[in-house]
Amino acid sequence: MRMIKALTAIAAMFLIAACSSEQAAAPATTTVTPGSVADFRQNVGDRVFFDTDQSTIREDGRATLGKQAEWLKKYTNYQLTVEGHCDERGTREYNLALGERRANAARQYLIAQGIPAARIKTISFGKERPDPVGSDEAAWARNRRAVTALQ
Repeated sequence: MRMIKALTAIAAMFLIAACSSEQAAAPATTTVTPGSVADFRQNVGDRVFFDTDQSTIREDGRATLGKQAEWLKKYTNYQLTVEGHCDERGTREYNLALGERRANAARQYLIAQGIPAARIKTISFGKERPDPVGSDEAAWARNRRAVTALQ
């Protein structure tokens, strides 16, 4: 009887271990609700990037803003704020003005794609909100951006 209990316990441990390793090996899938802020960020993209000292929308930015406009036409319950950002170089005043030009460029593009101007506000954060923090070209490139934030 003890032998059967011992073998049953060992078999149970192997079964638990096998299940645990299968679960750990399974890829994690994140499902987002269509029309949610997470859906917008993950499946559309909430930011466009700019070249150094520029506020002209690049080709990749036009593609992202086009996808944003299509999504925003489908989900009309959102108001949005386009945030202008800069890298850490330059004065505070210069970067606030450049961030404003970037936010306005993205706003105007969305308006041209049919999004009502009344739904879109802009704000410039200049160099005050880096994402990521860093003092190299990779960090600077990620910080030269306009971010579409949904409310």
